[in-house]
Formats: sequence, structure tokens, C-alpha cells
Amino acid sequence: MLGNILWHIPFCGFLTAFFAFVTGLLFTLLVIPSPIGLGLIQFSKFLLAPYSYSMVSKSDLNMKVHPLWKSFSIIITILYLPLGLIFALLAAIQVALLFVTIIGIPAALPIAKSLGVFLNPVGKVCVPVAVEAAMQAHKAQQQASAYLDQNK
Repeated sequence: MLGNILWHIPFCGFLTAFFAFVTGLLFTLLVIPSPIGLGLIQFSKFLLAPYSYSMVSKSDLNMKVHPLWKSFSIIITILYLPLGLIFALLAAIQVALLFVTIIGIPAALPIAKSLGVFLNPVGKVCVPVAVEAAMQAHKAQQQASAYLDQNK
């Protein structure tokens, strides 16, 4: 809770969330880049409470995606890559500048956690931290079972 408050009050995290939402809304309204827009809207939800939510891939959640939408999303992701690299580089610079001060470190962590989303927001979903932890525990259990079955 304190991290979310620090993110918003001195560092204006709500402005970052607002700009991500407006950009996502614009991309969605333009229809062609709508996979990017939908990802940015989910990202803006994450930015409203970055210490309570996480960004995960739809494939990690086993969400069904229509094959045509998936193909279209791949094409849009490739076209978005140069812009995504610029956004990720700017975010990395912001993280470095925030790490200069001790009070800036809590604000830098959400941005550092989301560098991959800046690079590629397509197919990402905002979920509570508990859901991500359960997904990681389930994935670790599957890996352990596969490893133990190999060594029998």
C-alpha cells in the first residue's frame, strides 16, 4: 500500500497511467493497432496500483485467442517494435534517474518491472499479484514433476 502511495503522490504515477490509457484508447480507436491499444489499456490498469498488480502474458494464463487475431497481433508487434524500443529505452533512462535518489527507488521498481511491456504490450493482461504468484508456483510444480519423472 505504501509503495502505491509513493508511486502516485511524489512521482505522479497517475499521470503515467493516464497517458498509457489515452495512448491505448487512441490505438484501439484507430483499429489497426488495436492489439497494442488493448495491451496499453491493461498496462494503465497496472500503473494505477503497480504494487498490487502484475502484467502477465495471455499465454501464461492459458487464455484462448483466435488464430487470426494472433496472426494479426504478431504483424502489429513487428511494426510496433521500433516505437517499443524507443519507449523501453526512455523507461530504462527513467529507471536509472530514479535510482539516483533513495526515495526514487520505490518508484523505479514498477517501471523496471514493466520494461518488457513497454517493448511489447500485445497479449499482456493485468492480474493481481496473488494470481501471478499462483501461476509461478504452478509452473514450478510442473517443472519439478517433469524433472522428477525424467530421473526415474
